[in-house]
Amino acid sequence: MAVRIAYFKVHHPLLYYASYFTVRAEDFDLDAMVKGSAAIRKRIEEINAKGLDATAKEKNLLTVLEIALEMCERGFSFKNIDLYRSQATEFIIDGNSLIPPFNAIPGLGENVALNIVRAREEGEFLSKEDLQQRGKVSKTILEYLESRGCLDSLPDHNQLSLF
Repeated sequence: MAVRIAYFKVHHPLLYYASYFTVRAEDFDLDAMVKGSAAIRKRIEEINAKGLDATAKEKNLLTVLEIALEMCERGFSFKNIDLYRSQATEFIIDGNSLIPPFNAIPGLGENVALNIVRAREEGEFLSKEDLQQRGKVSKTILEYLESRGCLDSLPDHNQLSLF
């Protein structure tokens, strides 16, 4: 098994990283990883500075951050969540980048991620309000997506303003 993993890591690195992060999406620091190597290094240093006081979740995250740093240092990158391209639970390869799935968003569970994908298949979202209703997305998740620039193309409400 180790030989197979090493083969993919060397000869098909994006397939390896997409598979690795798909399995580890629960321990994924989306904010740091999208920003690149410097942000990932900073987050690693923050966790290492805590030493024995680091939580179990942070210790698990540390391993994932190290793999993400390796990926970025090899010339690959992470893109932001994409409302129309991200999958519910799997990372997608896009050129030399990975597009994270919806369940990589902190606090967003697999069921909501699946709801967003199902609602997207029914048709484009007309507004943020439409995404919230059809995708069954909480206000907190909607604010998270909005703050990361994922919803820039959507108006707030379905109604048009006449004035």
